[in-house]
Amino acid sequence: MSIQFKCVRWKNILSTGNVFTEVKLDKSPNTLIVGSNGAGKSTILDALCFGLYGKSFRKVKKDQLINTINNRDAVVEIEFDSYGKSFKIIRGLKPNIFEIYQNGELLNQPAAVKDYQEILERTILRMNMKSFAQIVVLGSASFVPFMQLSTAIRREVIEDLLDIRVFSTMSTLLKARIVELRETYLINNKNIESTQSLISMQELNRDRETRDSNRVIEECKELQSTINNRIATIQQQVSDIDQEIDTLTETISDSDTIRTKLSDIDKIESSLEKRLRGTKKVIAFYRDNDTCPTCIQPIGNSFRDNQILEKNTVMVTLNEAMLTLSTQLNAVTDRLNEITSIQNRISIKQRNISALNAQIKTDQREVAILSDRIDEVSKKEITEVVVMIDDLKQKLDGLNAIHESTIRARGVHDIGSVILRDTGIKSRIIKQYIPVINALVNKYLAAMDFFVKFELNETFEEKILSRHRDDFTYESFSEGEKMRIDLALLFTWRAVARMKNSANTNLLILDEVFDASLDTNGCDEFLKLIHSLDNTNVFVISHKGDILQDKFRASIRFEKHHNFSRIA
Repeated sequence: MSIQFKCVRWKNILSTGNVFTEVKLDKSPNTLIVGSNGAGKSTILDALCFGLYGKSFRKVKKDQLINTINNRDAVVEIEFDSYGKSFKIIRGLKPNIFEIYQNGELLNQPAAVKDYQEILERTILRMNMKSFAQIVVLGSASFVPFMQLSTAIRREVIEDLLDIRVFSTMSTLLKARIVELRETYLINNKNIESTQSLISMQELNRDRETRDSNRVIEECKELQSTINNRIATIQQQVSDIDQEIDTLTETISDSDTIRTKLSDIDKIESSLEKRLRGTKKVIAFYRDNDTCPTCIQPIGNSFRDNQILEKNTVMVTLNEAMLTLSTQLNAVTDRLNEITSIQNRISIKQRNISALNAQIKTDQREVAILSDRIDEVSKKEITEVVVMIDDLKQKLDGLNAIHESTIRARGVHDIGSVILRDTGIKSRIIKQYIPVINALVNKYLAAMDFFVKFELNETFEEKILSRHRDDFTYESFSEGEKMRIDLALLFTWRAVARMKNSANTNLLILDEVFDASLDTNGCDEFLKLIHSLDNTNVFVISHKGDILQDKFRASIRFEKHHNFSRIA
């Protein structure tokens, strides 16, 4: 058993009051639910559907499910086992509640309620409300039997039963993916065209910038050549001046000797001048004095004349020496002036060399600046344009890879689309099960003493053959015969679900099946059928409590008490 429903309890649902009404769903193989009109017999259907799917089974708006007297705290709790795990669902109105417990632990709730509901239907119940209505419930006034459904809805029901609805989902997803791939293909093509255009434009920019760069580099190199030639010329000038300086320097190699000689002459001149002054004083003394000032003795004329003569002789000698010395001084002075003149010329040439060297440095700096400019222009062309082109080409390679991948994916998806369409794999599976479905329907019809040949084709259109009659459709039969067909289909769907282990469940609810359409013989045959079901808990809702009481193992009677429904 895939899904084993165990218990349902509800309060403040429709006519039910603020006390939980609880029904054990797995206690008895068959249970009769009876009560007068309005007693709340069928509320179990609305409680189950609201708890499982958030909506009423009957044509009642969700807000109308709340008891109008209490008008709050409407709650449904359902306990069941699904594929080896225990679950409990709590759903309520005013306040809104939706909780799913697995083995006693609350499942994480997504932000959106519809996502939480999808988890419940897809991974836990594994059936939607349409499948639930066709497999679990029959006979309600608001119930639409399989044979009254549109072809599209019939397909959905059978696909759910055969557990192939996933192919429809896959097909829908695949179609969306194909649209996405088509959009990706178109966008990617536009991106490829755009990238190719950008590459072409950048290559033009590269070529233009290369030409501009080459022109700038050539101009810089020409200017460098001019400046280097000028530097060479100046360096040659400096070399020539250096040679001139060397030559002039050699001509004044005696400058130190001349300066020493001049110093010596100055010293000799000073000494001679000093001796001349002394001699002149002695001569003047003897001329002007007759007595010695020291001893106060008279000076003899002869002695005085001899002294004066002697000193005059010394004077003559000193004057001759001074004359000779003057000649030497003039010669030394002239040479010194010549040396000074040459030194001035050397200084001028050295200043010229400094100026020329400064010009050389200026020119060399300009050459270095031009070299930096050449490097800058070269690097700019490489790093900005070429690198950009390389990046764009890498991007283009990626886009081309996406293009090829998209084409391959579209091919695969196109194949998948063919496989997943209604005429593909689903049709093959349905085609395999149609004979099984038809055989089961006819088996259950025969069990209810209704001998016709019922056939569904692959488009889910019925053909019913009766002995001695032409072909019939569902609408050709009486209400009682239609009920037998509906019942047969119900049991067939449950049998198919059990085979496929898709929407297999223990619960079967028949609402007022015995009250209108089935005659006495039909009721007896149907009772035999439901009593023969294994692993099934059947609940029959009926007004015929007195007639049917002894035919069921258990019964539940609903009654009105102080305007509220309850189990008696």
